[in-house]
Amino acid sequence: MSWHQNSLHTLQRRQPLTVSSRRSKKTLIVAVGIGLTLVLSGCNDDKGGTEDGTKDEGARATQSKAPSSGSPESSSAPASPAGDKSLVAGWQTQTRKEHHFRYDVPAEAEQWKVFKPDISLSYIDANGKPIVVMNGAANYRQGGCASSPNPKAFGEAGKGQLATVGTTGGGTDGTLQENARNWAGNWGFAAYGGADHKPKIRVGQAKPWKRNGIAGYTATAKVTVTNRPSDCVPPTAVVHSIAQKLPDGTMHGWVIYADQGVPHALTSAEIEKIMNTVRPTDG
Repeated sequence: MSWHQNSLHTLQRRQPLTVSSRRSKKTLIVAVGIGLTLVLSGCNDDKGGTEDGTKDEGARATQSKAPSSGSPESSSAPASPAGDKSLVAGWQTQTRKEHHFRYDVPAEAEQWKVFKPDISLSYIDANGKPIVVMNGAANYRQGGCASSPNPKAFGEAGKGQLATVGTTGGGTDGTLQENARNWAGNWGFAAYGGADHKPKIRVGQAKPWKRNGIAGYTATAKVTVTNRPSDCVPPTAVVHSIAQKLPDGTMHGWVIYADQGVPHALTSAEIEKIMNTVRPTDG
């Protein structure tokens, strides 16, 4: 069955997002704004469907109200037993306490860069407002490509990396399953073309995710890129999300989006290994 993008919502206002002193003033203004999320809706089909998109996403986004993401039926996850030590020897650990996620990525020698937890990565709409925002992030092979399917990026987003990982969320609307799917679809849409060059998105059904102390849901979006100004831009991409609910009822997401079909692209096994390190922060 086909998916159609039929509504947009803003995320609930959360703590101001910060960027390092290296960022420009314009970047800082964008980073501290309210992130917008494109909500995908349709039937729960395991095979997913085609994301056709609709017109005037940016204009409609600025007029939207402010909810976020949530699910009353899902239980909160217990604390992680691993603490701040990496689960894979030699890997780097990233922690974003505001979203209660901790995870590991490969070492710097494998061309992974872990940012300060409060550095923001975002893609913007036609009015300069963030469509999606994440922090507690890490990039793989940043700067390896001079082109991007969506150049409308601020912070560390869209700089030619082959994969990006980060955390997002903080609201209470919707179900945990819906938000797992939304986060996967939204980042695929924003990172690989946005409203100007809408990619085709197939979002699979959300499935339970119970590992390392997290009791939540995961979803996968498969992306076909429609704007390839150079061979650096991947023909396809994949996005995986993990959504968890905290005791206060807020929903928080962990997301990885990765280029596919280009040299050095992450394999499914490599992505799975990273996902298997995702755990909640203590407390």
